[in-house]
Amino acid sequence: MNRGLRSLVVPAVIVGVVLLVVAVIYFVDAEHSLPSFFPGHSSASSPEANHHHTKHGIAALVVALACFAFAWFQSGPKAGASTAGGSPAGGAS
Repeated sequence: MNRGLRSLVVPAVIVGVVLLVVAVIYFVDAEHSLPSFFPGHSSASSPEANHHHTKHGIAALVVALACFAFAWFQSGPKAGASTAGGSPAGGAS
């Protein structure tokens, strides 16, 4: 396993949590209530001011889940790790 990829576990989890929060904001808040730096923000006088950006929320959720999956697979045991006992079960003493 590459040590460089293993060091990306913590940042992947942090990005996943942030994207999870972003997804919830997209699902809950209307278009005019989004923070101004979010894509899809519009003024309250817009004709679709009460529109929710469901697709943006789904995209953020999918990328968050991908970050969590990456972190999970990279934090697993190293390839070729031996069992805790060290000797075969049917070995002679």
